[in-house]
Amino acid sequence: MKVTCLFDLLEQGMDIYGNNPVLSCKQNGKWIGYTISEYIDFANSMSFGFLAMGLSKGDKVATISNNRPEWNFVDMGLSQAGMVHVPIYPTISNEEYAHILAHSESKIVFVSDKQLYNSIKPIAEKIPAIIGVYIFNDVEGIPNWMEVVSKGKENAEGMASKLSEIKPTVQPDDLVSIIYTSGTTGLSKGVMLSHRNFLSNVEASSQLFPLGPGDVSLSFLPLSHVYERMVSYYYQFKGISIYYAENMGTIADNLRELSPTVFVAVPRVIEKTYDKIIAKGKDLTGIKKQLFFWAVNLGYRYKEQGNGFFYNLQLKVARKLIFSKWKAALGGKVKFIISGGAALQPRLARVFFAAGIPIYEGYGLTETSPVIAANQPIDPDCIMFGSVGPVIKNIEVKIDDDGEILMKGPSQMLGYYKSPEQTAEAIDAEGWFHTGDIGKFEKGKFLVITDRKKEMFKLSNGKYIAPQVIENRIKESFFVEQAMVVGENEKFVSAIISPNFSFLHDWCSRYKIHFDNNMEVVRIPEVIARFQKEINALNKQLGSHEQIKRFRLVADQWTPQSGELSPTLKLRRRVIYDRYEPILEEIYGHAKNLDTK
Repeated sequence: MKVTCLFDLLEQGMDIYGNNPVLSCKQNGKWIGYTISEYIDFANSMSFGFLAMGLSKGDKVATISNNRPEWNFVDMGLSQAGMVHVPIYPTISNEEYAHILAHSESKIVFVSDKQLYNSIKPIAEKIPAIIGVYIFNDVEGIPNWMEVVSKGKENAEGMASKLSEIKPTVQPDDLVSIIYTSGTTGLSKGVMLSHRNFLSNVEASSQLFPLGPGDVSLSFLPLSHVYERMVSYYYQFKGISIYYAENMGTIADNLRELSPTVFVAVPRVIEKTYDKIIAKGKDLTGIKKQLFFWAVNLGYRYKEQGNGFFYNLQLKVARKLIFSKWKAALGGKVKFIISGGAALQPRLARVFFAAGIPIYEGYGLTETSPVIAANQPIDPDCIMFGSVGPVIKNIEVKIDDDGEILMKGPSQMLGYYKSPEQTAEAIDAEGWFHTGDIGKFEKGKFLVITDRKKEMFKLSNGKYIAPQVIENRIKESFFVEQAMVVGENEKFVSAIISPNFSFLHDWCSRYKIHFDNNMEVVRIPEVIARFQKEINALNKQLGSHEQIKRFRLVADQWTPQSGELSPTLKLRRRVIYDRYEPILEEIYGHAKNLDTK
């Protein structure tokens, strides 16, 4: 059948899933799966419930939740009733919650747990449009999502005919979701996406990745983000079973017990996985340790094509002795990992490819639903480390005169909700969406992202600095968790570094360096000298004007909860500038009037 609206995935699923579960989660230590029939029943009951509560086509409903089957029941229930889903990250500030819920005109809010309910309920009470807040977890005394399901079942007879009247009127270009971009500055904008936006991206992506019924995915990136959400539709389009990780801390355990064939990740998850593997290697002794790092160094030299007979012979040995254990730690059956959301270090792509765990990096934005380009397993000639791959089939891309990446295609957003001015700024008169990313094509077809247009800055000598490129290089050090490069209108580049405290504490222990807390450890001369050694090694790879002349270590771990990172783990530069202004004043010897975007 032709899938033109998101809810068509349900009908198609009847033909491809059979008895395989579509969605699964862990409850009380046991995996609970939902078949396609059960999925459809819940989606229908949600639709009936919404209609019985007085909602109509075009009305908005918000979810603030972790990944779980109930999220999908709400999503499809809204989709087939012509309503609009507003998914919201469960890790943002109360100010952002208030802004999004009011701005989107959401009428109902679903939250995952009691803590979120206690945060959202007082906010919702101040927004007249909201008629109810429901919880997914079973908590006594709090309205539960099953009340909407029950209302739907009670009114099924009357609402079924109403739904059957609405469904044919839902068109591919109708608004189906408003996703508020996490942003690195200010309050977020509502990106309006249609059925066609998502499904055009699903269809293009489905031709790139050879998966189908019987394959299993582990989902842990937030469904409120466009990346995991589109991939979820792709899984359903292809008949792939989706298992939701219990939480970010159980990913390793869930991988081992489920043995998935695919999952998607952001580079930070891959970096942390790699760091843990290397840490275990460093704990080895003798010949085992030598073999481990021989294999790792061999992996760093892996090429996309043409590694040669002798290299392949060594790789065969390395895979048998060392890399097989890496694969086993991920469940043993992973065909590949898809990476997006930020730049992946090329050395990690090389070593994981060498290990027989290929990582395919892609690129896109919320406004493009999201994929614009991707490295592709279907063709060895469509892979280039350090690039985000070729542009996918139904997308046009050109590089503007200033290096900005522009795109056109069916996955381009409808616009920003209630903001025609911002929409006009983003989409020019010829229909090109301006991504805000700087990039170039290499070898005629591989798109390479070099930086964010708004984040590039000039030194006082007029030389341009692309901070993301340098920051990604800094983060290749095991000592560094996060870093922000600064120096706009100054004579030289500096960096504020949040250390990898777990690794740093181990290093201090090894060298008998004593401290009481992180504030103390970042001031220890031996620690600063060790970081200087890392910076010196990095500077050899940089142009003279890009080199980091000064750096400062901070005692804080940067997280979305503490505000320095967005929910998608991007630096919130304005927040970091403000928080560490005294450090910047000390570095540059004067107070800064920082006009960061």
